[in-house]
Amino acid sequence: MARTPRTTTPTTTAIGYIRVSTDTQADHGVSLDAQKAKLDAYAALYDLTLVDIIVDAGVSAKTLDRPGLQRALAMLRTGKANALLVAKLDRLTRSVKDLGTLVEEYFSSDTITLLSVADSIDTRTAAGRLVLNVLGSVAQWERETIGERTSEALSHKKSQGQKTGGDMP
Repeated sequence: MARTPRTTTPTTTAIGYIRVSTDTQADHGVSLDAQKAKLDAYAALYDLTLVDIIVDAGVSAKTLDRPGLQRALAMLRTGKANALLVAKLDRLTRSVKDLGTLVEEYFSSDTITLLSVADSIDTRTAAGRLVLNVLGSVAQWERETIGERTSEALSHKKSQGQKTGGDMP
């Protein structure tokens, strides 16, 4: 009887990436610790080798030009890991354009994977790529909606003669 050769699944080595938007969250919140705990648990559950967890504390996701993210992407480019693991997609980006850039430059190949704990994203599957695109659009909508509400609230305060920020001369 002929033996079927055993195939081995390549080890997934992942870089964890966590982020909070404000210095207050970074200094006094629990979000960074909670995100790290989620990444550790996910890595243990799915047998990922977590080579590093990179933090951008007090940095908005409005741009991809963030020191921690750039370091994580460099590690992917140089082969130090073959996956980027985030607690939630909005920790990575809230921009459809930026998400498209990341997918095109990193996550569209068979060699680098994007994994998101809360969103069940795994770009190794067609379903994971679909979820990624849908949630990317939702994240951008959420960011724009927050901006609209903030603008409306400030406009209302201004029309009432209330202070809207900064120190009065």
